[in-house]
Amino acid sequence: MENSGSQGLFARALQHIPGGVNSPVRAFRGVGGTPIFFREGAGPWLTDVDGNRYVDHVGSWGPLILGHAYPAVVRAVMEAAQRGTSFGAPHAGEVELAELVSRRMPSVEMLRLTSSGTEATLAAVRLARGFTGREALVKFEGCYHGWGDSFLVKAGSGVETLGLPDSPGVPKTLAQLTLTLPYNNLEAAKALFAAEGQRIAAVILEPVVGNMGVLKPSPGFLQGLQSLARAHGALLIFDEVMTGFRLAPGGAQELYGLKPDLTCLGKVIGGGLPVGAYGGRRDVMQHVAPAGPVYQAGTLSGNPLAVAAGLACLKALEEPGAYARLEAVGRALEEGLLAEAKAAGVSVTLNRVGSMWTLFFTPGPVYDYPTAKTASVERFGRFFHAMLEGGVYLPPSQFEAAFASLAMGPDVVAHTLEAARKAFRSL
Repeated sequence: MENSGSQGLFARALQHIPGGVNSPVRAFRGVGGTPIFFREGAGPWLTDVDGNRYVDHVGSWGPLILGHAYPAVVRAVMEAAQRGTSFGAPHAGEVELAELVSRRMPSVEMLRLTSSGTEATLAAVRLARGFTGREALVKFEGCYHGWGDSFLVKAGSGVETLGLPDSPGVPKTLAQLTLTLPYNNLEAAKALFAAEGQRIAAVILEPVVGNMGVLKPSPGFLQGLQSLARAHGALLIFDEVMTGFRLAPGGAQELYGLKPDLTCLGKVIGGGLPVGAYGGRRDVMQHVAPAGPVYQAGTLSGNPLAVAAGLACLKALEEPGAYARLEAVGRALEEGLLAEAKAAGVSVTLNRVGSMWTLFFTPGPVYDYPTAKTASVERFGRFFHAMLEGGVYLPPSQFEAAFASLAMGPDVVAHTLEAARKAFRSL
């Protein structure tokens, strides 16, 4: 077919798909140029429609912790498809996945599956409002919890990449119910709760931020938020769509020793297929229909293919040493990238937690939205394209997390660092 390369496909896509892409950050607006169209993935590698091969540090934005086309996941999906692609009715896999999640995350006493992370966060907020009888929601500047109306106030991810203001189409009356705070500023949170605590239903955050680049929580920040929420009768919601089962067997909440009231999941829990979930305290989850009055539903929720992929992925992560290996790959990338930047005389900051990392083109520490914004988008764009030339695919935005996978061995790390050595020197 004519126009079957990336350039031609993008030209065709522009005629029928808004902006030529089905999710904004794929459009390369944050780095310039034309988005790459991919043909296939295997292990740590992606191959585009023009035959170019890249080490993949995007990993479908986090789900592919095992790498592309992991045999056990592919086999599970194929076997499930032979039994039927969708039932719209209960099946055994849903129960097994809910049980597995509860074992890994003790805070998740009950679980409801959805088809996306956005569905999960929207449902969790509705549930918190229904449970508490309050309407206000607290979120943090630069955190992204999906495209729901309540979340597109000072949001991160593609909203930040595209430089958009708070999204048109969000009613002002609803936006006024979303109260925003600076990330890692516990004193600001104390002041807000002192003033507005009686009307706050929930506080939602990424315990480790991935949607304005990777930001680590300051010591005591998460614990302080939990204490504030409890003291004022609000629920603490951890958005672990990105961090769940990636940073530890029990997610970020295991890493930091916390038990949120509600947890939102996605990405890794589906092994690369569309899935989401929310769960938490039994007394709260019993308010979800049909057990309770808070309505949420989904035709494809608990889809047997997605559940099969998720189960295969989570079981593969039970291999002894899996998370230690992820940490080792992440550490090797961090140390190598910082060494190459220093050798080239380029000032950068690298934030990493486990297998999540972001290279910020700024010399100072990055710990909240204003400090993230000091990073040079222009310099990152030049670095991104130089890395592409070297056969390495990074997230096409300064404000997104990159991911390591268990498919990455020393040879892949070496390939990445060699490309980085040339890319830094080209700056």
